[in-house]
Amino acid sequence: MMGLVRTMAKSAGPKLAVAVLLGGGALVALHFLDRPAAQDTAPPKSERPAAPPAPRPVTPQERRSDQPMAVDPRALIVKRVLEIDGPFRHGDYVWNEDGAPATGPVIVTVDLKAETLSVFRDGYEIGAAVILYGATDKPSPLGAFPITQKDADHVSNLYGAPMPYALRLTSDGVFIHGSDVQYGKATHGCIGVPKEFARKLFGVTKMGDIVVITDGKMLDVSKAQRG
Repeated sequence: MMGLVRTMAKSAGPKLAVAVLLGGGALVALHFLDRPAAQDTAPPKSERPAAPPAPRPVTPQERRSDQPMAVDPRALIVKRVLEIDGPFRHGDYVWNEDGAPATGPVIVTVDLKAETLSVFRDGYEIGAAVILYGATDKPSPLGAFPITQKDADHVSNLYGAPMPYALRLTSDGVFIHGSDVQYGKATHGCIGVPKEFARKLFGVTKMGDIVVITDGKMLDVSKAQRG
């Protein structure tokens, strides 16, 4: 009996081996077929809502010298003026932000008759300087104009002269910029201020801030503090 079994096993050996290999291959194939795909096993990623795009800065509309804008009188209310001791001569300026709000709307006023410029933040005067202004044949414009360009290293494309810390006011080339402010000098319509003052003014202003140029008309400072 045992001999018969051995004979059958011997004669069936190759077939049995093939069957075992095929069976093993099928098991391996089933193993891979039953395994979930890699991407299915990964936990779903939490989807964060896309951040809204940052708002684009609004570029103020450029104006010619003969196109001043209207200004809300409430924006011109003065709460404090700086105390200036002694005469204010060409080349002089003061800058003092102590006690003034760190933030708030900035407005610059220029009085051609008094030859002075003042900087107000939220109604508090933080700077003042003696200025140069336009000669008779190139007068500085009157009215209110927004700052439409800032260029710390500007050079005049008409005269080739450096105009450090330039703030453009009009489309026809009127700026506030750093100058050698000396008695008897004039500009081609721009407002010239001492260079160090121009640097400070450049630092506190932004595009769209308003510059009001008058010829003797002063803001009401009757209720303003002094200091």
